[in-house]
Amino acid sequence: MSYRVTVRAGSRVERERCETVDEAIEIAKRHVRGSRRRDAVELLGRRYDPGVQIAVRIEFKGPNGRAGLDVLGDGGLVAYTGRLVRRTVGEGEDPYEALAHKLSVGP
Repeated sequence: MSYRVTVRAGSRVERERCETVDEAIEIAKRHVRGSRRRDAVELLGRRYDPGVQIAVRIEFKGPNGRAGLDVLGDGGLVAYTGRLVRRTVGEGEDPYEALAHKLSVGP
């Protein structure tokens, strides 16, 4: 079993491969710790607060499907499954544990 982790931060894209779910989660934690918070942005007359901006998107692909983690501009984390249609998972629980569970057992 192998997992592919893709990290998108602005225009920068990094890809890594690992053998276990735990290694994939550790890669995600490393990138979350390295992400910077964002300020509010005004664009075309609208204000986008840091809590709605995605600063870093981390995508996982493994034998049991796809999942991901969005790091918001205010430091918040949102775990999801799917690719085109994203479904939030783990509301009220640790996003890393929710991801590990989804990647281990599938959709």
